[in-house]
Amino acid sequence: MKKQTAKQFNYDQDFDKTDFRKHPELYSVGKGEQGVLLVEPYKSEILPHWRFKTPEIATESSEKIYALFLEYLQQDDFIGADMARKYLQMGYTRARRYANHKSGKKYDGPVPDDKKGQSGAHGRDQLPQDPDPVKAKSAEIFKKKWDQAKNNETYLQLMENFKAKYR
Repeated sequence: MKKQTAKQFNYDQDFDKTDFRKHPELYSVGKGEQGVLLVEPYKSEILPHWRFKTPEIATESSEKIYALFLEYLQQDDFIGADMARKYLQMGYTRARRYANHKSGKKYDGPVPDDKKGQSGAHGRDQLPQDPDPVKAKSAEIFKKKWDQAKNNETYLQLMENFKAKYR
């Protein structure tokens, strides 16, 4: 069986005016966390719950976002579930970054204008690590919920159905 490649995430859409619940055909899964801070109305529904400052806050946040994930699944709303999964993933990756770099900055210097919105060093030096065990615990908490979400059988089936319909 040939592995399907992910549809590229389209950053050229009018995210301010697009309701992806009403226009699911415009959504692309993309890679990782792409679109997590753009896709409405999901951003407005999930982002207010996204926090990782302490393990207690991360637990409350990840549980609330996972509950939203399950609600979206019950509604057969793949995009909502995928966005909740992305917020859980982002909880992990951002907490990990702060666990390694207390400032939250991994690289030295500004991102070049032509590279904004893309991940990577872009020729910049990586800053030395300054471990924070509190944020490491927060990352662990989000990682568990992210793993639950990305391996959820209903989610995987909805993703397959979504890709078959809109690819």
